[in-house]
Order: sequence, then C-alpha cells, then structure tokens
Amino acid sequence: MLRKSHGLEAHATEGIPCYNVRPMRQIHIHLLPKLTTPEELAGGTVVVIDVLRATSTIVTALANGAAAVIPCLEVDEARRIAAGQQPEAALLGGERGGLLIEGFHLANSPQEYSSDRVAGRTIVFTTTNGTRAVQQCRLAGRVLFGAFVNLSALCDDLRKDDAPLHLLCAGTQDRITREDALLAGAVAARLLDDDADLTLNDEASLISAAWRDFEQSCLGGRADAAALADTLCHSRGGRNAMATGNQTDIVAAARIDASPVVPELDAASGRIVLR
Repeated sequence: MLRKSHGLEAHATEGIPCYNVRPMRQIHIHLLPKLTTPEELAGGTVVVIDVLRATSTIVTALANGAAAVIPCLEVDEARRIAAGQQPEAALLGGERGGLLIEGFHLANSPQEYSSDRVAGRTIVFTTTNGTRAVQQCRLAGRVLFGAFVNLSALCDDLRKDDAPLHLLCAGTQDRITREDALLAGAVAARLLDDDADLTLNDEASLISAAWRDFEQSCLGGRADAAALADTLCHSRGGRNAMATGNQTDIVAAARIDASPVVPELDAASGRIVLR
C-alpha cells in the first residue's frame, strides 16, 4: 500500500515500512530583482512580473499576433536592433518615465498593441523596470512572462513544470510594488491549492496569504477585474500610471485571463515568443 505524507512515500518491503524522500517543488518570490542573483535563479523556471505595465503589454502584443518581442536594456540598443530588421518588420515600443520615447512607434500601453498594429511584426521593446528584470534571468532554465491578463494560462503551464519556481517582481525604481507582489501571490496561492506539499520561501508565504486576503475581501470571495483595478489604482505602479495620464492601462492590466497565452524567452535568439 502506498501512502504519501509531507514529501515521504511509504511502501512495505517484507512487512517493514520504507520511506523515500520525495523532493518537493520550491516556490520563491523575489520582490525586487536586486533581492536575488542570476546564480540563485540558475536552472529554475523564472516568471518575470511587471503588471504595470511591461508584462501586461508583452502578453497582449503576442496574443494579438506579434511575431516576437525583443527586450532591450537601453533606448540606443533598441534603435540599433530595430534598424537591423527588415523594413516594416519591426516596431519600436517602450517608455521612459512612463511616457512614449521620442521616435518610437508605441509606448508601454497594452491598449496600443492591437492586432491591427502588431500582427506579424517584431516589437523591439525597452522599459524602465521590466526589461531590466530579464537580465537577472540569464542563467535560468526557462523564463516566462506573467500578468493578471494571462494568470490562468500561466498557472496551467507551471503545473506541468517541476523545476524550482522563481516569481521575479520588477518593482519600480528599485522599490517594491503592490501590483507585482499581488500577481506573484496569486500564482503561488493557485499552485499551492493544487499541491499542499510545495515549499515556499518566507516572501511566498506572506504574499500568497495577502492575495487570499484580497480575494476574501471581494464580492463572492473571488477576485474580479473591477475590484482588482481599484486596488491597483492605489499601488505604487498605479499611482505612477495615473500621474502620467495612463490610468486606463490599469483597467486593461486588471482584466484577469483576458489572454490565454504564455510568452517565453528563447535564450538562443533573445526573443520573447509564444510557446
């Protein structure tokens, strides 16, 4: 007879119970890129999170038919890479200080990345926080991109993956943001619902509990887009978005499960594509 308990698998050998340790999957939440290292992330599956607004934009662009997104650290790098693409094949997208970069085609607003603008095009993309978080992932086994707009699709993917999981929040200007933490907490809570034997770092324990508290505060005990948008308005990223006139992006980023896709970084090409 087989019995599972707390990572131990018990079976009888000539009437004597034997126990083999069954390794438990680990979930780590990192509230800022600077609170981890490429070495800590090495070999694991990393989900980059920048809800307001980079990862929400990346998910939306690929869901609407963009061929790929190329993340760049610097504006000049993005211009150089875009210039090397086939004519009319690439669009420059991103922001500095929350605003459209001079000479760029698109800002960092998910609403701008509609199918009629981006289908079949490669987006050369640079943002203040989100694309910088990607640099910490250079030793990771897999790098995915998560937002509320692809929450369920992301969790479905992660359930099939047994590598150590790192939920990497981009934050803003080296400061923790509530919107990124809530998304990380939502992912951790959903995975924990499926497998109570997961091991969580302290941040994951705290932040998944914060997500559950948020859900319980919502009508019917389940998060909805309206309640989430209201909460995001009061986050650091939300206040920044409103200050730059991008408040409608908060509503767009709060549309839970609007896009059933999971972007993944292809390490060989440096492009973010759909799996």
